[in-house]
Amino acid sequence: MDWSWSFAFEILPQLVEGVKITVFASLLGSAVAMIMGCAIAIGRRSELPLVALLLRYFVEFVRGTPLLVQLYVVFYMLPDIGIFLSPLTAGVITLGVHYSSYTSEVYRAGIDNVERGQWEAAKALNLTRFQVWRHVIIPQAVPPMVPALANYVVSMFKETPLLSVITVVELMSQARIVANINYRYLEPITMVGAFFLAVSVPAVAGLRFLERRYALQPKRSSYQSVL
Repeated sequence: MDWSWSFAFEILPQLVEGVKITVFASLLGSAVAMIMGCAIAIGRRSELPLVALLLRYFVEFVRGTPLLVQLYVVFYMLPDIGIFLSPLTAGVITLGVHYSSYTSEVYRAGIDNVERGQWEAAKALNLTRFQVWRHVIIPQAVPPMVPALANYVVSMFKETPLLSVITVVELMSQARIVANINYRYLEPITMVGAFFLAVSVPAVAGLRFLERRYALQPKRSSYQSVL
């Protein structure tokens, strides 16, 4: 099949709409994953053994089941118990929850790397638990995690074509629709690859920058001079 530039420019606006949905879902899903992952990591250090145990099993369960299966459960099975979500909402939530199990492990590793003396000194200063996390632990733990967390954002972006199974018309779905209507697959599928590269390559370059900027220069906490 010969490449047709006229056809490629003709379908470009439709594919751009798909790119918007893909990027939007990735950003919202990433926000859910970052916030929920941090909450899980902190919860696993809870003084209540049951809470820590349940969160541990939750992480293992989510990591041990495919994202595709989770999408089917959230979108097609939850309505059976009265929970109805729009396709995009279901996709964003599922992506966020799925990747929160991975980001929580990144957060946990970063928190474990904070020197024990920081915890003991914070306790000696009679700081509240919230103050310890907010002003001592998180500022020191998060900066080295940034490259790894950003890497999951890129991974999530590349997983968004799976949202097509729950009728989200993202980039890949738009390409398939165009291809099936016109019986031409070379241009739309090639352009999908080009769009993913156009976003992923700068993102990878950004990861390298973050690694140089943060991984080797952890942020000092607001109490570190005291501790």
